[in-house]
Amino acid sequence: MKCLTISTMVNPEWIILHQHFKNGLTPGINQKSMLIQKYSSQWVRDFTDIKAELEKGLSGLECSIEHVGSTSVPNLDAKPIIDIDIIYPNPAAFSRIRSGLEKIGYYHNGNQGIEDREVFKRSGAIKNEVLDSIMHHLYVCPIHSPALERHLLSRDHLRANEWARATYQQMKYEIAAEVNQDRKKYAALKEERVNAFIDLIIAKEKLKTNPVQNTGKEP
Repeated sequence: MKCLTISTMVNPEWIILHQHFKNGLTPGINQKSMLIQKYSSQWVRDFTDIKAELEKGLSGLECSIEHVGSTSVPNLDAKPIIDIDIIYPNPAAFSRIRSGLEKIGYYHNGNQGIEDREVFKRSGAIKNEVLDSIMHHLYVCPIHSPALERHLLSRDHLRANEWARATYQQMKYEIAAEVNQDRKKYAALKEERVNAFIDLIIAKEKLKTNPVQNTGKEP
């Protein structure tokens, strides 16, 4: 990916570090230990493989499966973890989805503080070569979920806007370098610093998809 020049304040140390990323080098750090990895088309194949396994457990149920998060955005460097939303239109479907996921080796881990976004993790009780070998986060959301809307709108805007991808990518590399590639510290600091940017691009995507609602004027 060609590095872009963008009109935001840039940490000089990050510029030096990112130049090494472009060249496939990371000074003083083993590349395998880096939180943020160069974009890989393998992530799309990983999602497809996971989706196929999920569909086996959810056969006959009314739901859809979406690839979300940074790995769903072409040319965006990211943590190599596939984020997946299972979406259901009927509230009564959740218990059946939960049972289907339990049968293929997941357990329900609550919503972890975010309403209408239920988290499922591998239990280890039932083995599956695909589901146990590809790192992923699995969420189950009703179709009206604000968390789901946030996932889809931010994904769609990042896919369509190069400036947004470049800005978001820069922020992630800066945060990872600041916390010395510590996963937990990265997650906490990213939550603190990135939310405002995500809110901005979601607002832009909403304005694009529904100009009347957001401006009060006819398009």
